[in-house]
Amino acid sequence: MKAPQKILLASLLLLLAAAVAGVFLTRDTGRPATLRQQQNKPASSQAPLVDEQPLRTARSLAPLAATAEEQTLAKETLHIADHDVDLAFAIAMRQATENPPPPTPETREIVKRLQDAKKTVAEEQQEVANLTNQLAGASGARKEKLQEDVDEVKAQLDPDLDDLEETKQELIRAGGDLRARIEQMKEAHEAVQHEGGPTVLSSGAPQPQTSFRRGLAADLAEWSRLRNKMAMLFSARTEAQDKAQSLARQRKELKEQLDTKREKAVTLRDRSVRKAAPKQQAAAQEAARHLSEERKTLADFDKRIGDEQELGDIYSRWNELAGAQTRAALHRVLLSLFWILVVLVVVVGFSAWLDHFFFKQLSPDRRRLVTLRTVLRVTMQAVGVIAGLLLIFGPPAQLATIIGLAGAGLTIALKDFIVGFFGWFVLMGKNGIRLGDWVEINGVSGEVMEIGLFRTVLLETGNWTDAGRPTGRRVTFVNSFAIEGHYFNFSTTGQWLWDELQIVIPIRTDPYPIADAIRKTVATETSENARLAEQEWQRATRSQEASAFTAEPAIIIRPAALGMEISVRYITRANERHKLRSKLYHEVVQLMGHKEATVRSAAEITPDPAAPEETA
Repeated sequence: MKAPQKILLASLLLLLAAAVAGVFLTRDTGRPATLRQQQNKPASSQAPLVDEQPLRTARSLAPLAATAEEQTLAKETLHIADHDVDLAFAIAMRQATENPPPPTPETREIVKRLQDAKKTVAEEQQEVANLTNQLAGASGARKEKLQEDVDEVKAQLDPDLDDLEETKQELIRAGGDLRARIEQMKEAHEAVQHEGGPTVLSSGAPQPQTSFRRGLAADLAEWSRLRNKMAMLFSARTEAQDKAQSLARQRKELKEQLDTKREKAVTLRDRSVRKAAPKQQAAAQEAARHLSEERKTLADFDKRIGDEQELGDIYSRWNELAGAQTRAALHRVLLSLFWILVVLVVVVGFSAWLDHFFFKQLSPDRRRLVTLRTVLRVTMQAVGVIAGLLLIFGPPAQLATIIGLAGAGLTIALKDFIVGFFGWFVLMGKNGIRLGDWVEINGVSGEVMEIGLFRTVLLETGNWTDAGRPTGRRVTFVNSFAIEGHYFNFSTTGQWLWDELQIVIPIRTDPYPIADAIRKTVATETSENARLAEQEWQRATRSQEASAFTAEPAIIIRPAALGMEISVRYITRANERHKLRSKLYHEVVQLMGHKEATVRSAAEITPDPAAPEETA
């Protein structure tokens, strides 16, 4: 082994040992990991009227819920955060009512215009009501006049209402009506809650990790995502804890103010107040109402503190679950690295072993096997590259689709072989062919010599109208012809053929006695064949039409150029055709005599439904 190979192999083994240690240390995925304390974010310089941050934080974390347990925690955080924000709205509304902002020159001017606008609108509305009442009891011209007045006042009322609403909004923007501003914020909050709901999770939540390996790249991305989720959960827990402490301080200040006011307040239980003037009694009632509202605010602060503490606990538990998932993801990353290093070690080690084996162990006359060494090395490296890519990037996302497309491509490319394979089953069936059969396939006739899974081999013979002797050539066909084409099998039951004799007699000779004699002679010679053929046809058709089939000889007399032509058709076996024809010619010659007839020896096989069976 060369020095660079030794160094590379040693480095890979060290990295492999480190990966094994990491896999061993992260094997326990059930024990959650902890994060270091993070610095708190600086608080905003201007606090909002209503603190909706708890709900925004819960909504931002809800899509991160992957497992069923995490989704349960996310729903709890959304519910508690929504309740916390509702309490914040109630506290803000009560404080805005009890402690309105001090007026400023700007707000005083807006308030004056608002009062004037309210007064104008009220007067116009009252005028519309009066005119409407008068219109109900009027008639004629007076009714028309009152209707015009109503329309005129309404036309002026609409812009005055717009001015009133614009003045209200101006006062809200100037900070002179905090209660109205808080009501607007609450309406917006309720609208969002009505649309999404406090417990609706995002449909795009990541799915839980499965046992299916996705590759090193996907595992690294998952590990990074989980670390970010842990950071967000840790920040949310810190935020909830800080919020609970801030609310506790505000509650403490409010409690001290409430105790001071309670000591100084004069209640209605005092006799001096019960005997005092109505103004003093009204002041005492107002003070008692203020104390009651502040006690309600104090109770709401207690509820909000409990909500924030509960949120902090839930975020802490969620963070522990995320920590366990992070450790599991890190374990998968290290495991992928381990297998990648194993592949590298095997490839490098196998290459070094090949060099040692071919150059050290083999004799010099065997070094011609260096080509084999190169092939083995390239093959091993190719396998290592493919295995490494699969470990890094994982199997293709559409593996089933890729396999399906590859299968479809192979099906198209190997169509003839596939159809030929199934054609073999057809040929082996009831209407197929057997070894030794005489068949005709795609115009080639011959004897079946071999029937394979994909191909059929024939020993070619001459045309069936000839002697049918072999030509000595072997013809091979793919078995697809049994499905896509057709073939003729002349070795079916009986192998019956229709043959024909043609005889010409002189013009002056009476043809009918000769024809009758010839018919009787042919019928006598073919009677047994006719009987067997009719029986086989009847069994083959298995229908009532089979009774119309007859194998009796048929004779036709027609004029010809040299006299009268007598044609006799008869049934015969395929392998006895030539022998029977020669015998019949001999009988006819003896019957007619050498001086009275001329025998024309040409014969034809005419197509007929009873001809050799055509099998497809």
